[in-house]
Amino acid sequence: MYKNFLKRLIDFVIALIAIIILLPFMIPIIIILLLTGEHYVFYLQKRMGYKNIKFNIWKFATMLKNSPNIGAGSLTVRNDPRVLPIGGFLRKTKINELPQLVNVLIGNMSIVGPRPQMEVDFLKFPEEIQKKVYSTKPGITGIGSIIFRDEEQYWSKTSMDPHEFDKKIVAPYKGELELWYQKKQSLILDIKIIFLTAWVILFPKSNLMEKWFDDLPERPKELL
Repeated sequence: MYKNFLKRLIDFVIALIAIIILLPFMIPIIIILLLTGEHYVFYLQKRMGYKNIKFNIWKFATMLKNSPNIGAGSLTVRNDPRVLPIGGFLRKTKINELPQLVNVLIGNMSIVGPRPQMEVDFLKFPEEIQKKVYSTKPGITGIGSIIFRDEEQYWSKTSMDPHEFDKKIVAPYKGELELWYQKKQSLILDIKIIFLTAWVILFPKSNLMEKWFDDLPERPKELL
């Protein structure tokens, strides 16, 4: 019942209340984005969604408009020159994800679920994971989002080509994490993930997640 009805109801209520509460906070961000960078506020991009059907994800603009076609493409590296002046702050605090509350209201996203990938990154998943990863709606946050909250560090440290590293190391592990979530999915788990999303922003070196989830898939040595 939770997966099929209650989760959608909770998503809708949380998203509606959050938009109402956060609107006064988001208005100054909208004004700042209009006055800086390339003077655009929202970034809509095609992502893979529920049952592998594409949809437009909403975000605050944090990078140059043509970013997918320049530099590292779909990947963002540390100190990426494509990131706008205020974009670094919005990305670090995850404020850039707030417009996805609109996606939750519409119903093509959930509060908690696998992160919706661009098709080029989705195709890096092993074939078996591609078939299963979006059996649940993609989410604003999730177990993969928490573990890879500072994903940029991996592209910056590896000697491999970032896209090759993503395909061989990161994507398979992300897929395992999302399949772990699908097996464990419950109201209590979603509450824990929402809490941890905020917790790791405030306390990035905390090991609370490992204490709560001691049965997560083993992390590859390249990601330790």
